[in-house]
Amino acid sequence: MSAQRATIHHLDSGSSEFPKTEVAKGATLETGSFAPAPCMTCHDSGMEVVPGKGARRCHCRLEQQQLKLLERSRIPRRYENCTLANYRLASNNGSQLQAFNLAFKLVSEFPSVDRGLLFIGPVGVGKTHLSVAILRELIEKTGASCLFYEFGSLLKEIQNSYSPISQISELTVLLPVIEAEVLVLDELGATKPTDWVRDTMMQIINARYNDKKLTIFTTNYLDRRRSERDETLEDRIGVRLRSRLFEMCRTVEVEGEDWRRRFDRVEM
Repeated sequence: MSAQRATIHHLDSGSSEFPKTEVAKGATLETGSFAPAPCMTCHDSGMEVVPGKGARRCHCRLEQQQLKLLERSRIPRRYENCTLANYRLASNNGSQLQAFNLAFKLVSEFPSVDRGLLFIGPVGVGKTHLSVAILRELIEKTGASCLFYEFGSLLKEIQNSYSPISQISELTVLLPVIEAEVLVLDELGATKPTDWVRDTMMQIINARYNDKKLTIFTTNYLDRRRSERDETLEDRIGVRLRSRLFEMCRTVEVEGEDWRRRFDRVEM
């Protein structure tokens, strides 16, 4: 990234112990625009002249590569501004603090990371926010190939590929999902667990499990029932897949109030 950087502190915690997130000069955090400012080093030629040593590839080309990786990551527009720096931490919420710290640790230690994360909890506690923030940080800091998919949308794309008029095949849809260095599968278990859905989940997760690919999941289903009506994650995805996830990911239960409810309160 650019040699000149702006530092953004984590404001929600009120603590100086929280890490800082660096944003390249020229990037606009609020709008989700990552377009770098014109390069003053190479004047957009792509080559930097080093006195006495010759020429080398300019750092601005790395920024352009990062832009391409961000575009290919399929991060939804709704979440394009999600960072670790702007994650909403409710006061005195230990589970959210733990989730944040584990996300930060994963980014810091990548690629020397053996297990992904499985964020479990109710809606509106920031599970997707943290998952997207991890992808963005990894792309910007390491240039890793990252991919985001809401699981229901992925299943729909696979089903659409079966149509006789489809221009893509099932393999075309699945290959990027299986091969991405880091994958986020959002809303695991939300789709009705038919045999086909479970077989497809097994195909994707098994492939990444066998290749030791880093995967991050989010789900609203817990590992325990709070009432007799509740379904567990194991009920939704099956015993075999839940067992795989224990080995692939650290389970992180996130609790808290649905932050989206605040929108109505503000308008009152």
